[in-house]
Amino acid sequence: MNLSAAVFIVTIILCAANSALSIRFPDRIPDSVDGGSDQPLKTAVFALGSFWWSEAAFGCLDGVVRTAAVYAGGSKPNPEYRSLGDHAESVQIEYDPRIISFRQLLDIFWTSHDSRQVFGQGPDVGNQYRSIIFTNGTEESRYAALSKEKEQTRSKNSVVATQIQQLGLFYPAEPEHQKFELKRNPFLLQLIGNLAEEELERSSLATKLNGYAAELCPTRMQKQIDAKINDIVRKGWPILREI
Repeated sequence: MNLSAAVFIVTIILCAANSALSIRFPDRIPDSVDGGSDQPLKTAVFALGSFWWSEAAFGCLDGVVRTAAVYAGGSKPNPEYRSLGDHAESVQIEYDPRIISFRQLLDIFWTSHDSRQVFGQGPDVGNQYRSIIFTNGTEESRYAALSKEKEQTRSKNSVVATQIQQLGLFYPAEPEHQKFELKRNPFLLQLIGNLAEEELERSSLATKLNGYAAELCPTRMQKQIDAKINDIVRKGWPILREI
């Protein structure tokens, strides 16, 4: 069952006043899934167009603990959405290197956007939407360069426009840009207990559901979340704590 079908079923349940089954929505619950503070997490930052899409593209991957929409690649201090300066909309990824590697994240980076488009992605055109791999150290720089060479080999008739830059200061985007795809689905927000904004931004569960809401999860993960939602619909209890 896909997300839209699950939402339809829940809507029918809520509207049936004479039904014995009802969904109880709490005001909010604390998020108990934080990825574990003792994990040796690493950080990767990529720019690949709108950070709404970019954050969702990485959210469902095994080993990705958290994502955030950020501004990176520029020199302007404390950029804002309406005043970015030379920054690019980017995604920050906190990941467990024991489960997923930087090279695997690079594979997702290349397949999630058109690296041949200069200063834009699809209808989004401008310097803030340029394609960038940010690296943190010599090894990451080498992996990035090799992956770009490989991508250029596949794009024989077009030049890959992706830049490779050393990761410098980057800044979190405003709260309204965080977990954007998830926030467009109030049903999913209710499923996890209507988390406060700060908790939502740090939630590993919200990170995965953000990718799910955009239908960008790998098939196995998409089906796993579908099954969880179906179980909630069946039981009539809406709190989703883990996937």
